[in-house]
Amino acid sequence: MNGFNEEAKILAVIFDLDGTLLDTERATRGVLNEFLARYGKEVDKEKQEKRRLGMTQKETAAVTVQDYQLPITPDQFIKEITPLYRERWAEAKALPGANRLIKHLRKNGVPMALASNSLREYVDGKISHHEGWKESFSVILGSDQVKAGKPAPYLFEEAAKKLGVDAVNCLVIEDSLVGVKAANAAKMKVVAVPSRSETDCHGLANIVLHSLLEFQPELWGLPPFDDWVDKTLPIEPIRLNGLYVTGSLLETTENATLSLPDQVAGLYFGWSKFDPDRNFKILVSINFEFPSVTSKRIHVWFIDANSDHKSKQHMQIHLVGYIRAWDNKDLTSTESEKVEEYKSIARASLDLPSFPCFLQKSFARVTL
Repeated sequence: MNGFNEEAKILAVIFDLDGTLLDTERATRGVLNEFLARYGKEVDKEKQEKRRLGMTQKETAAVTVQDYQLPITPDQFIKEITPLYRERWAEAKALPGANRLIKHLRKNGVPMALASNSLREYVDGKISHHEGWKESFSVILGSDQVKAGKPAPYLFEEAAKKLGVDAVNCLVIEDSLVGVKAANAAKMKVVAVPSRSETDCHGLANIVLHSLLEFQPELWGLPPFDDWVDKTLPIEPIRLNGLYVTGSLLETTENATLSLPDQVAGLYFGWSKFDPDRNFKILVSINFEFPSVTSKRIHVWFIDANSDHKSKQHMQIHLVGYIRAWDNKDLTSTESEKVEEYKSIARASLDLPSFPCFLQKSFARVTL
C-alpha cells in the first residue's frame, strides 16, 4: 500500500502506546507468573501464545480466569493484579526511536494524540515516567472513554475529533493487528511496527516497519528528520548483556535476546567490552525472522580488531548509532563488501563527539 497522498495530506499523528512507544511487555514480564503462583498455578505458554495483543483489560481478565480456572471473578483478578503491573511501569523503557519521533513532531508543530486500549488512568500512569510525553500529546484517550476499544474505530475517531482533524488527514502508528484494523475502520493511514507474532499486519497497513528508527516522515508529507550525522544516526544507547564470543562467533543466551524489544531490528554500531577491560568498536546487525518475530539473530563484526579468543568470554554491548534498516539480502557473509563499507562508516562515526565512547558506568555488571 502507498504512503503519502497529495489528496489526503497528513495533518496529525495518532499513536498507540504499549508496544508502539513503550516497551511495557518486557517490563511486566513475569507479573502473571507471580500472580498465578498465589493460586498454585503456573503460566501455560501455549495459552499465552494464543492471546492477541490489543485485548482490553476486561477481555484479558475474563480469558485468564477461565484458562486457569481461578476461584475469582474477572473484576477481582483486575483488582489483585493491577498493583503488580503498576510497580513495573516505572521500568518500562521507550522503544527505539520513540522519543526521537515524539520530539521531532512536537518541534515541528504536528498535532499528536495517544489512543490506547488501556484505561485512561493506566495510560497516565505509564507515561508519567517519561519526561515531556504528557505535554507532547494534545489528546490522550483510553478505551474507557469510548464505547468500545480497538478493533472498533472509536478511539481513533474520537482522537481525530478532539484534534480537530478529519480522519483522512490522520496517520496512525500501531504495533498490533487489532490496532491496524481499528485504523482501517476509521479510514486512516496506518504504519505498523509489529510486536511478537503480529505479522498479520502485512497487507493491512500502508507500511510495515521493523523499528520506529525506520520511520520517514517525508513519505507522509511531514517534515523530515534533521539529526543524521553523515550516514549515521545517534541513538539513545541500547545495552545488551548475556552474550559470549568464541573466536569470531557470537553466542546469545535466551535471556539476552528476550531483553531486546521486538522493534529493534536494524544495523547498529557501538562498543563491546570484554573482561577485564578490553573495549572494541563493533558493527552489529539485529534481525528478526518473519513470520516468527521472536526468532532473533544477532551478529557482531569487530571494526578495528580481530576477536580471536581461544575460550568463551563474556561480552557486553553498548550501541550508540544506527545505520540502516535490516535487509535480509545484505550482509549474508562476513566477507561481504557491504560489511566492510558499513565498518568504515561506523569507524568514522565513532570518532565523532556525537557518538559517546564506551562508558564504564553504562556497564554495571549484570548477567542475564
